[in-house]
Amino acid sequence: MSEESGRLIESVASYHLLGRSGLRVSPLCLGAMTFGNDWGFGNEEDVARQVFDRYLEAGGNFIDTADMYNNGNSEKMLGRFMKDAGVRDRLVIATKFAFNMRPSDPNAGGNGRKHIMEAVEGSLRRLGTDYIDLYWMHVWDTMTPVEEVVSTFETLVRQGKVRYFGLSDIPAWYASRAFTIAELRGWEKIIALQLEYSLVERNIEHEFVPMAHSLGLAVCPWSPLGSGVLTGKYKREGDLTEGRLKTMKDSGNPAFEKLTERNFDIVDVVLDVAKELGKSPAQVALNWVVNRPGIGSTLIGATKLHQLEDNLSALEFDIPAELSRKLEEVSRLPSRFPYFFFGPAIQGIVHGERPMAAHPKRFWG
Repeated sequence: MSEESGRLIESVASYHLLGRSGLRVSPLCLGAMTFGNDWGFGNEEDVARQVFDRYLEAGGNFIDTADMYNNGNSEKMLGRFMKDAGVRDRLVIATKFAFNMRPSDPNAGGNGRKHIMEAVEGSLRRLGTDYIDLYWMHVWDTMTPVEEVVSTFETLVRQGKVRYFGLSDIPAWYASRAFTIAELRGWEKIIALQLEYSLVERNIEHEFVPMAHSLGLAVCPWSPLGSGVLTGKYKREGDLTEGRLKTMKDSGNPAFEKLTERNFDIVDVVLDVAKELGKSPAQVALNWVVNRPGIGSTLIGATKLHQLEDNLSALEFDIPAELSRKLEEVSRLPSRFPYFFFGPAIQGIVHGERPMAAHPKRFWG
C-alpha cells in the first residue's frame, strides 16, 4: 500500500458516533442515488460496482439509498454488491421512505403507518437484508400526525427491522417535536437529520444546526457540491450541455435551481481558493462542509470513479483561516428576522454588556 493510499484510508475510516448514538460511521457517506441510470444521470451496474468497491477499499462503511432511487434499482444493486462482497454486517446501510411508487394509490406514499410498514418490507426485499441500520423519513407529507410516525419507528426498532432512524427534508419544529415526544414517552429517538447543505445552500444554519446541537443530533448534508455547480463545470455564459442540472432543469424541483448570479459569485471564490491550494473546486467545497460545526457524515455521489477518488481526497487537507474567511464572506446568509436578535448587537444589551440607552435609535427606530 502506498503512503498516499494509507493516508486516504486513515481519513475515510476515521469513524465517529452518529449523533447521540452508538453507531459509528465514516465522515463521508456514499450516496447510491447514482446506482442505476433510470433517471438519466446515474451509472450502469459495472461502474456502480466499481464505485462501491473503491469506497469500501478506502475504509468507508456508510452507504445511503432510498426506495425510489432509480425506481428501486439503487437498492437492488446495493443488495447485490453487498451479497457478492460478503460485507453486509460491516456496513451501515441507510434507506428512505415517503415518495409514492404507485401513484394511483394514495396510501403508497407519505408518512402514514400503512405506507411505512409496506415500504420497509419492500426495501428489505430489494436490499436482500433482514434489517436496515438507519431508516430515514425522506420528506414530510404535511399531514400525518408526528405521533404516528414516531410510534411506527418505535415498532420497527422493537421488531428488529430497523436499528436507528432519522428525518430528512422536514421543518425544524417538526424534528424537535418528534424528538421530544419520543423522549417523553421513552421511545427510540431520532439520531440524525439529512438536509441540503453547501456553500450555495446554507439556510439550515438558521434553525437546524442550533437545534441539532441542542438535541445531540447529527446533521448529514446532501448535495454538498450544490448539484455540481460548485465543481466549476457550469459557466455563467455556457450552454447547459451536461450534468444533473441539465437533466433535472424542467423537473420543478427547487433544489436544482442553482444557476444564479449569487451562486456563480460563490463559485468564483471557490475556484480562486482551489487554485491557491492546488486542489480541485469539488475538494474545497466538500472540505468546507465536512468541517462545519455539527456535521455527522456528508453524502457524496459519483457517476465516475475519478469523481469518487477526488471526493475521498477532500479529507486530506485543511483550508487556511484566511481562505476560509473568503468562502464564509461570499456565501454568508443575509440577516433576517428574528435571527438578528440573537447576534452580538442585541444580545449585548440582553446580557448587560452594553446599555440600551447608549444607541436607542440604532435599535428601536
